[in-house]
Amino acid sequence: MKRKKKKEWKKLLLRAMKIAVGSSAAIWLAQSLGLQYAVSAGSITLLTLVTTKWETLKLSLYRLITFGVTVVLAGITIGVMESGWVAYGIFVLLLIGVCHLLGWQATISVNSVIGTHFLMTEDFGFGFIFNEFLLVLIGISIAVVLNLFYDYRHQKNGLISGMRYTEQQLQKVLGELAEYLTGREMQGSVWDDVCRLEGEIEEFVRDACEYQDNTFQSHPGYYIDYFEMRLRQFGVLHNLHYEIKKIRSMPRQAKIVSDYIVYMAPYVVETNSPEAQIRKLEEMFAEMKEEPLPATREEFEGRAVLYHILMDLEEFLVFKKRFVESLDKKQMERYWKKERAGTTAE
Repeated sequence: MKRKKKKEWKKLLLRAMKIAVGSSAAIWLAQSLGLQYAVSAGSITLLTLVTTKWETLKLSLYRLITFGVTVVLAGITIGVMESGWVAYGIFVLLLIGVCHLLGWQATISVNSVIGTHFLMTEDFGFGFIFNEFLLVLIGISIAVVLNLFYDYRHQKNGLISGMRYTEQQLQKVLGELAEYLTGREMQGSVWDDVCRLEGEIEEFVRDACEYQDNTFQSHPGYYIDYFEMRLRQFGVLHNLHYEIKKIRSMPRQAKIVSDYIVYMAPYVVETNSPEAQIRKLEEMFAEMKEEPLPATREEFEGRAVLYHILMDLEEFLVFKKRFVESLDKKQMERYWKKERAGTTAE
């Protein structure tokens, strides 16, 4: 929690500094060019500086496109109607409707400010329209330039650290599960930990999405896919919890399942493809079919639960297998340091 708050404060401080510097620079530049309503350039920079590069670029493009729409709407309302406040109300109504239809609601704030300039001057000449265009251009240009400065290395290291942390926690939960199947008591509230870890992984997914949106390449999607895969695996652990709670007394075969989990846990790492673990699990399924039939109802129920646990473990491994199979050549070379064909288990 402390680490999360520190990260949030760092991101907030960096964004605040960008907004402060960018807004001031936009106003200075607009004033240097002798533009009317120069302070509005600072507001446009502030409203355009969002979290990621891609969002800033898209919003900037939308602002330029809707500037033309704003001029037209202002011309047919403010430029024609005698009552200024009525004209501005209709202008804003039409502007919101158009922006909503286009799905560009984020552009409304800046365009409404541009509308107030037309309302105050009632000037629809080329010179004033160009003045307003330059205000928008200066505001979004400075926002785009400032968002080029991004702490890639720190966020990438944070994602890698999150991957290692997730793997360690998965191994820990699996180890405690294996001990429980041998008759030992679980240490602490393991399942509360699973819920907490799911929340942390969801945060890692958001961080990975932000990291991808701040690059101009597709391969960082690897981190998103990785954490989403781990999130699905934690969902499997919830099923395991449900199955284990059904066991009234541990069957003899529980030790076999426990041994398998102990064997499997060290392979819960980023660069392992689980074919070998899946094959071993299939062998266990075959061996269990050869076991003598249960003699009592209680033994039958316990054996059935163990079988479901093995099925859950198979699903746990299949999620990783699908993740590996989804990697392209570039991702294999960049993140796993191997060719696409080299995905067999180590």
